Amino acid sequence: MGALNAFQILNGLTFAGLLFIVASGFTLIFGLLRIVNLAHGALYLFGGYVGYTVASLTGNFVAGILGAMVVIAIIGFVLDQGLLRFVRGYELRQVLLTLGVAFILNDMALVIWGGDTFTVPVPEFLRGAVNLGGIFYPKYRLFVLALGIAVFILLWLLLNRTRLGALIRAGVDDAETVAAMGINIRLIFMITFMLGAALAGLGGTVGGAFLTLYPSADSEILVFSLAVVIIGGRGSLVGAAIGALMVGMLNSVGQVMFPELAYFVIFGPMALILAFRPLGLFGRAA
Repeated sequence: MGALNAFQILNGLTFAGLLFIVASGFTLIFGLLRIVNLAHGALYLFGGYVGYTVASLTGNFVAGILGAMVVIAIIGFVLDQGLLRFVRGYELRQVLLTLGVAFILNDMALVIWGGDTFTVPVPEFLRGAVNLGGIFYPKYRLFVLALGIAVFILLWLLLNRTRLGALIRAGVDDAETVAAMGINIRLIFMITFMLGAALAGLGGTVGGAFLTLYPSADSEILVFSLAVVIIGGRGSLVGAAIGALMVGMLNSVGQVMFPELAYFVIFGPMALILAFRPLGLFGRAA
């Protein structure tokens, strides 16, 4: 029983690592830019398909990741500059627009890759299991956890220790003043949106190696990402990390102990948190 519990804890931690990678991009767009991007799940799935294709053709997992991030960043650029620029400040219109984009991307993926299930090929050294105190656990899942931690550190340094991060935070608080200082705040926001989209592509490729890729995977990951951002508080990187950890662990425990109530185990506590902290654990008023 102890080994089983430890295995489920590791499952929760590694799933939390993947959730953070995806939700960190979502919180950049939703929390910092105040854009309700319901196409984020579709970007995850499309990025996973692109990563699968590139990795399969080249035999290089890193090339698959980079290819997915570049393609999804370009799609993010088109979405931001070609469509969302016309509905800034109108949240309901953003919801409808990005939902429509999600349907379009899903249909495009269905036409290109069909309805089959795909798994992104991983390097040989990440295959198999490693012995952790008597527990044999997949190497790749541990890699996802380490990657999630690395993404958190890099994003925290970007937002808190660089000039770009300072401009992003200043633009969120007072875009007019930043623009009056001669800084192209629209360019800063565009870069932020593309970064958030690229993280969805990264998550799609990494997640496609153990969660697999299939037509409805985008809606599932979007629901989990929404839960992460709502629990942690939009715009908070630390909140996204704590939210991902909570959702990952609750999902792992719920599937084993309460399989018929797996979603309630996640969204029940989320409802309680919002009842006492409407802005989430680390959220703050706009």
